Amino acid sequence: MPATQYGAASADAELVAQLQQGSEAAFRTLVERYQNRIYRTVVALLRSPEEAEDVAQEVFVEVYQTIGRFRGEAALSTWLYRLATSRALKHQQRARAQKRFAYFTSLLGFDNKVLHEPTDHAHPQAQLEGQQQLALLLAHIARLPSQQQVAFTLRHEQELSYEEIAAVLETTVPAVESLLFRARKTLRTHLTIPLRHA
Repeated sequence: MPATQYGAASADAELVAQLQQGSEAAFRTLVERYQNRIYRTVVALLRSPEEAEDVAQEVFVEVYQTIGRFRGEAALSTWLYRLATSRALKHQQRARAQKRFAYFTSLLGFDNKVLHEPTDHAHPQAQLEGQQQLALLLAHIARLPSQQQVAFTLRHEQELSYEEIAAVLETTVPAVESLLFRARKTLRTHLTIPLRHA
């Protein structure tokens, strides 16, 4: 393990010990150390800053409530990414269910309009091809199966290694490689944006 990674792991182990003793200062340190990474992960999946803030807060509340059960079988950062992606995907599922319900109630005449309009990432005035392609990319990433979506996000948004992604998803490196291969293949069939193979 490189010295920087060893130092981070050691600092995290000490932080976990303090958290499990109920230290409020340790919890503030945890939030300061990881809030940006957790927020960026969640917003990359949800594409909504407001929703991402709420979900990121939920992640840290869950950490505070369950840190006593953390046994260090995975790195602290891995556990946090796992909680963040899990909560983000659950939030996605709830939002989709609400949109479906709103759509069907509007069709059935129980309401005069759809309650939740899908997010439109392509702003009407966005004329540049790059902006349109980005909007298309985000839309297609959101349609990927959940495991592919998480793997793609952690690799290309957070730049995690294959080993780190495997730890978050509790799977193997070859499985991660397969998820990323299928995600990129699906995206390439719909997009003209060159996708970096990494």
